[in-house]
Amino acid sequence: MEEIAVIVVLLGIPWIVLHYITKWKTAATITNDDEVLLDELYQLAKRLDDRMDTVERLVASDNPEYKPARLLHDREADNQQLRELDRLLAEKKGASQ
Repeated sequence: MEEIAVIVVLLGIPWIVLHYITKWKTAATITNDDEVLLDELYQLAKRLDDRMDTVERLVASDNPEYKPARLLHDREADNQQLRELDRLLAEKKGASQ
């Protein structure tokens, strides 16, 4: 009976721990489908942002009292993160081709 307990402790417990570590590592990564979806969502967000800028410019041209904060979208501090994301996406596409 003691032999079974030793076998369970020496083989069973490490196997269980390693099994769940492997499952945890595989579940923590995003899939290629997730990356494609994120890229599509990013492109959609950029198009919607451009459309909002256009709409706000049109409204501002019709109504001089309308001053949307989004018209300040060309500030360097606001666009820095988008440029970095564009650079990373370009590097990723270049590496995958």
